Amino acid sequence: MKLSIVGPEIPNIPWQPRPAGNQDLLWRYDANPVIGRRPLPRVTGIYNSAVVPWQGGFIGVFRTEGMDRVPHLHVGRSPDGYKFTFEPKPIDFKCDDPEVRKHEYAYDPRVTEIEGTHYVTWCNGYHGPTIGIAKTKDFVAFEQLENAFLPYNRNGVLFPKRINGKFLMLSRPSDTGHTPFGDIFLSESPDLVYWGKHRHVMGRGWPWFQGQKIGAGPSPVETSEGWLLIYHAVTSTCNGFVYSISAMLLDLEQPWKVVACANQALLCPEAEYELKGFVPGVCFPVGLLCDAKTGKLAIYYGAADTFSALAFGNAQDIVQFIKDNPLKR
Repeated sequence: MKLSIVGPEIPNIPWQPRPAGNQDLLWRYDANPVIGRRPLPRVTGIYNSAVVPWQGGFIGVFRTEGMDRVPHLHVGRSPDGYKFTFEPKPIDFKCDDPEVRKHEYAYDPRVTEIEGTHYVTWCNGYHGPTIGIAKTKDFVAFEQLENAFLPYNRNGVLFPKRINGKFLMLSRPSDTGHTPFGDIFLSESPDLVYWGKHRHVMGRGWPWFQGQKIGAGPSPVETSEGWLLIYHAVTSTCNGFVYSISAMLLDLEQPWKVVACANQALLCPEAEYELKGFVPGVCFPVGLLCDAKTGKLAIYYGAADTFSALAFGNAQDIVQFIKDNPLKR
């Protein structure tokens, strides 16, 4: 199989070759975490954050938590994708409707470029968690749009192009508890305001590594074999939840249909910074850089709800692994 990828070429993508003797599909940056415990004054962690190419370097929207543990979103910049500087103040989303601007918290952002505009989606506190949407052309001014769904919902992830003229978003509906609902759904919209035609994509369950819940990670990557979606998979143990990283392929024209899904995790919490933190045992993928020319992947993931870490992989290898080791549903 020769995989082709639709997307930008990123010649300066953060990258380390697979270590000698390592046979994993994803391998960790040897200087992790890329963002440590106290990146800003009185900030206890930056994690579950999105990074995209920008003007020869990289920029992103980052989940930042202070001493009160209430999450906000900040812009961060980097010349190389490894060392970031952050705006000290949270993003001030602009909207003429004061009801839209109401929010209690903001966390787990994704950033997706569609037709030259960057869209931010995040878990927005509006009478419970829902999906907030904003757009920007310069990462300075952000226009907030209507919340996409009713509470309760998390992990809103846009596709990087319209399909049949419609915007598409993955999400994980939940309720007032700790997300006992655990399935991924897809919704479409003509204008990023009105959402409908909700379709079930895939549910939690067998095998055990995703028995509790699953949720979309970064925006999908368009390949010749389908949309490559990196996702988080959660199991419940006697000591709490454990979050791992896996991948699936979605149909190019009907992306609520799963072509194939890996039958196991690609990265499980093992490193010290993944096991020691505010929430131990968490690897939560949110940002993805993919060089369309080489297939190199750089995945930014939250570690233990405290740090930001980086893992590398190759799209060709991951897609081949999914096809050779499909989950039997």
